[in-house]
Amino acid sequence: MTDLGIDFCGIHFSNPIVTASGTFGFGWEYNEYVSLDEYGGIGTKGLTRYPREGNRAPRIAETASGILNSVGLQNPGVEAYAEDIAPYLAQSFKTKIIANMSGNTVEEYCEMAEILSGTDAAVIEVNVSCPNVKHGGLAFGTDPDTVENLTREIKKHSTKPVVVKLSPNVTSITDIAKAAEQGGADGLSLINTLLGMKIDINTRRPILANNTGGLSGPAVKPVAIRMVHQVYNAVKIPLIGMGGVMNAEDVIEFMIAGARLVALGTGLFAKPDLILDVKKGMVGYFDRYGIERAEDIVGTLQLN
Repeated sequence: MTDLGIDFCGIHFSNPIVTASGTFGFGWEYNEYVSLDEYGGIGTKGLTRYPREGNRAPRIAETASGILNSVGLQNPGVEAYAEDIAPYLAQSFKTKIIANMSGNTVEEYCEMAEILSGTDAAVIEVNVSCPNVKHGGLAFGTDPDTVENLTREIKKHSTKPVVVKLSPNVTSITDIAKAAEQGGADGLSLINTLLGMKIDINTRRPILANNTGGLSGPAVKPVAIRMVHQVYNAVKIPLIGMGGVMNAEDVIEFMIAGARLVALGTGLFAKPDLILDVKKGMVGYFDRYGIERAEDIVGTLQLN
């Protein structure tokens, strides 16, 4: 039997499958379908320094091979998470917690890192796709120098491994990845959603109230695989891969490209117990090729 266990940032995960932040709430919504302990880890809903109601509806739109969302980081705030939600997760489940956070200033990120360091989260994931309100609203994650500085400051305030979640909406994903590594990131996760739009041809208006949204689902997987491969060859820190994972083959593809952990996201909306099929399919693949450890396929891509 293949050993699905895998180490990430010095932490042992029972298997490589985690959930993508924003697609899984805080976990308990899915627990009625399958135990959260089936996962190696769960990525929590993105947290902000203070509670947010999110964007006005409509906030979700289906596309031919994915979903556009502009939920707008609706969440109860990091303090409510630390006081109420984190203790519940720690007491109820053994799975590792990846706490995701988003900020509008460097100071907000640092404050949240300190608060989350006081919880049982295994890893802090930093969403850098947010607007830097002190610098004209440009997203943190689009400029290498900004990413490096932000990461370095967060590291000063965190006692947990810091994983920076990279945006694909950049000219060079490797430049951003290297900047995060230079700033002291312990790991990287990629990709976040691609910016997209859908139009109602009858009203000639965007479907989403916010006009644009983040595209996720199978349509983005080839882009995500390419970026994971590029980043794997550009940095020395471990990666979480995500983007359009719908089955075991997708997970294995991400791992061959270089990801140590792989996140389920949009696929969970269609099949809440997808984790069971994925794990079964992975074991079948490993048995078929005589692979003893999940670790053994990470970064094994052979180019033509």
